[in-house]
Amino acid sequence: MPLKLTLKPGERIIVGGAVLTNGSTAANLLVENRVPILRQNDILTEAKATTPCKQVYLIVQLMYIDGLTSELAQMYWDLARDILTAAPSTNGLISQISAYILETNFYLALKAAKKLIFYEEELIKNASELS
Repeated sequence: MPLKLTLKPGERIIVGGAVLTNGSTAANLLVENRVPILRQNDILTEAKATTPCKQVYLIVQLMYIDGLTSELAQMYWDLARDILTAAPSTNGLISQISAYILETNFYLALKAAKKLIFYEEELIKNASELS
């Protein structure tokens, strides 16, 4: 089933490995085959991956766009271990992301990684309120 995308003026998307920027008017696209697609709101740049959980999201994003490499896998597992050591309460989300990665279902891993970012923000907020 084709995927219909409506892009806002100037909106960026990643299709496959290509970064595309829409022109000055809205555009409708019909994607007729399965390729990795990320809308602007779901794209995280390296410069904005400033926390461990955002770095997990970035790594999974790269897996989704470019495929799994041994380097990305090693970076993910090292980071996941460090996060679990620092915040054991992330175990459920890290386990979910890890399972999706092992299944090579990177899109669902990316969605779970977004939940991990929200959880991290909540932990940071609660910690700052206590101090």
